Amino acid sequence: MIGGNIEGLIQIKESSRNLIGEAVRDWTDVGSCLGWLDYASGENSVEQFRAKVQETTHYFLCDYLKWKNATEGTTVTAENCRMVIGGDVYNVLLIDDPMNMHQHMEVYLKYVGGGLGV
Repeated sequence: MIGGNIEGLIQIKESSRNLIGEAVRDWTDVGSCLGWLDYASGENSVEQFRAKVQETTHYFLCDYLKWKNATEGTTVTAENCRMVIGGDVYNVLLIDDPMNMHQHMEVYLKYVGGGLGV
């Protein structure tokens, strides 16, 4: 079993309509699981955009069963979810079950910013 030192809140993007029919996107909590957050890399690249852009990437490791239980009953994909860890928001780039062994999950993240108001 993989323990962990920090709780990761899993959210999915949902759309609804307001009173005048406009589409409104909102983030809904799906579940949470305990895991490890680690900094993978960062770069200050001037080549791609001809400007200095900060790109920060992290990954979150957790037990397979804890992730599965936290997301049961919902469809969670990298395209429709994000994680909030320690008050910071991360876009999910990839959700990986290495070699389909069902032992642990590796969730690759891109740091978006601090606070739930993002």
